[in-house]
Amino acid sequence: MIGRPITGSSFLGCISYNLEDKRELTEEQKEQLSQLEGVRHKNRAEVLVYNKCFGDKYELAAQFREVAQLSKRVEKPVFHFPIRLAPGDSINRDELIEIAEACVKEFEVENNQYVIILHKDTPEPHIHIIANRVGFDGKVASDSYSKRRMMALCRRLEKQYKLREVLGPRASLSKELRLIPQHNTRKERLKNDIRRTLEQVKNYQEFAELMRKLGYTVLKSRGIAFIDDKKVRIKGSEVGFSLSKIEQILHLKKTLVDKQAKQTLLEAVRRQQTTKYRANTPAQKLLLQTWQQAQREKSPLFRLQQEINIVTQELNQLLYDLFKPEYPDQSINPELIKEAKRKKKRRPPK
Repeated sequence: MIGRPITGSSFLGCISYNLEDKRELTEEQKEQLSQLEGVRHKNRAEVLVYNKCFGDKYELAAQFREVAQLSKRVEKPVFHFPIRLAPGDSINRDELIEIAEACVKEFEVENNQYVIILHKDTPEPHIHIIANRVGFDGKVASDSYSKRRMMALCRRLEKQYKLREVLGPRASLSKELRLIPQHNTRKERLKNDIRRTLEQVKNYQEFAELMRKLGYTVLKSRGIAFIDDKKVRIKGSEVGFSLSKIEQILHLKKTLVDKQAKQTLLEAVRRQQTTKYRANTPAQKLLLQTWQQAQREKSPLFRLQQEINIVTQELNQLLYDLFKPEYPDQSINPELIKEAKRKKKRRPPK
């Protein structure tokens, strides 16, 4: 579980972002992304809980601002808590609400105005909590050590609901925890989008066009990079898809398509040839099958099928290598391996 505590000054801006669809996507892009990912990009937001507030985004913002004016010293009265489960984790609607309520209790705003919103545009459950730091008594909830408090809360909730542990920002971790590999949701999403796109296209032009429709800006020079809808730039090599890997996959796919087209043509010719021969008795059928088998092994079609099998195996192996776990043996700490290599390099020559 990953949670982030955010403070802000604009209730309307925060509420609008969470209640509306992503503005960077057109209606066509929303439809294509929804079909491709099996999630909802249109009408993505659903309010699960209103606490001491109600209405649309304008009414909510006005109510939050009115209470926030009870404190004259707070500059950022908005508490915003995005919470996302790890890939593969799943809990029901009531448990999502319980997690959100545990969050507002941890940050001492359970008696303040807040709204819990479920987003349906990601494969994993993904909620946002927008709360007023100012209570009806004019007191302001503290935002001190908010990152540490959120991390501690996430670890407790993971144990309570038997969820997979996901570490927080590396800079806020202890030295021991920094050695554990972390999951990056943004890079994981890009990696999956590239894979699904490569499965559908036949050449680089189609690949770049479909990635643009998914909301990415594609930058190609000596390498390749992608800028997502949040203006974050990620190199293809950072997610295992360098430009050379992408071109290699597309080349193998083109080779496979060409050979399969040739195979279809040769099979049609062979069917025309075999229709000339009739087998009525069991002995004639056996002789015909033996002859056809010998012809198949001598024919270009047989050799072509072997080539197709080789190309298919090569393509499958390449994709497997790209998506196999980064650290298959979790019993061996990767940082210890790096340290051993560094010591080996520092060892003076004999």
